[in-house]
Amino acid sequence: MKIDIPTERNHFLSRLNRDFTVSSSDARNIVSHFHRDMERGLRGKRSSLAMLPSFVGRPRGNEKGKFIALDLGGTNCRVLEVDLDGRRTASITAASRFAIPREVMRGDGTWLFDFLAGCLLSFFQELPVDKRREQVLAFTFSFPLAQRSIASGTLIRWTKRFKTSGVEGSDVAVLLSEAMERRGIGFIRLAALTNDTVGTLLAGCYADPACDMGVILGTGTNACYLERSARIHRAGLASRPGEMIVNLEWGNFNRLKTNRYDDALDAASLNPGWQRLEKMVSALHLGEITRLVIREMMEQGLLFREAGQSVFSEPYGLTAEDLSLLALDRKAFFTRACLADAAETDRDAVFEIGRLVTDRSARIAGAAIAAVLTWMDPDLKAGHTVAVDGSLFEKYPGYQARIMDALGSLRGEGAAEIKLVLTRDGSGIGSAIAGAVAAAAKR
Repeated sequence: MKIDIPTERNHFLSRLNRDFTVSSSDARNIVSHFHRDMERGLRGKRSSLAMLPSFVGRPRGNEKGKFIALDLGGTNCRVLEVDLDGRRTASITAASRFAIPREVMRGDGTWLFDFLAGCLLSFFQELPVDKRREQVLAFTFSFPLAQRSIASGTLIRWTKRFKTSGVEGSDVAVLLSEAMERRGIGFIRLAALTNDTVGTLLAGCYADPACDMGVILGTGTNACYLERSARIHRAGLASRPGEMIVNLEWGNFNRLKTNRYDDALDAASLNPGWQRLEKMVSALHLGEITRLVIREMMEQGLLFREAGQSVFSEPYGLTAEDLSLLALDRKAFFTRACLADAAETDRDAVFEIGRLVTDRSARIAGAAIAAVLTWMDPDLKAGHTVAVDGSLFEKYPGYQARIMDALGSLRGEGAAEIKLVLTRDGSGIGSAIAGAVAAAAKR
């Protein structure tokens, strides 16, 4: 029997809307479950939120000097020289970027750390510094770390498609220091080890004393915040005075309403069952979720019936950058996809799929931000600045506004006291600030 394609397409999109909608009730549930898992994680109990102490607190804003930062995040690493002026302004005075070969990301751990030490060596060969004088290095390692001090931490597990062997369970500061010795760059002293999210918060705090939360919304996603030490019931930290930055590792939060596309993506991933929030929110996965939906519609004969070889056949062939282009310029998107002659109804359907997937991402991110802020300040009586870094937040059209809409639906007028501030290069600059704090503490 011949199907009525327009009607079936509309039915499919209606079901899809239900699958990807995050209702106000869903958002409130996210907040409630976040609070429960935050409390359990702070007590060292089983939780989807690791709640990892960073051993660094709020910077004073008067830290001063030049510091080196090594920033390992996704498929690239960067080496930076950061100048802190002691008056809440930080600037990058030198920078080099290095692409990480795929075989290094999936090979032996020694290869990875030798590669990183080689990046440092290459940077210092170009930078006019006195190699007879000790250089202070801060290392941004954007993966879940169990830290024992500001300058040591073991890798809990790899994320973001890294599968380097022999590193999980090891102290990555020791591995890097050993690699630097092998490279003959012993004039560099590793003073601080931070997560990229912690670095983003430190950069935000250095510039703005009202900043108390850091968020990454890019290839991956994570968050951290300033917690009273008295509430950190692990490693004897509750007896410490003051406050400390806690890294939530919220990408692993798993109390979320998923659908069959999420489950298919998770099952095909390198880490099934882990990083469920990250797989629904981060830039790395949004294109793939969209592609899975489009493929299903194509298989049902509801899209691109006249198209030849599909550009949507390759896993992860559709990226968040493509979705951003789709939102900005549909004509350019379909031209790039070699579908310039696609019917307008097909274009509308693909646009709607991309909108639903990214809207859900922003609403989940908004609910998660609300959860952390209300954990710190239940009634949002104080103003809160959230430092945010990442390509999804910075470049996807309307993404920030969608997060604010989600915050508004949860907190009403209280959302007006929340500022989301783009903090470019937060991970590298913040890492250097951590190095300055650590160097000052040692003196």
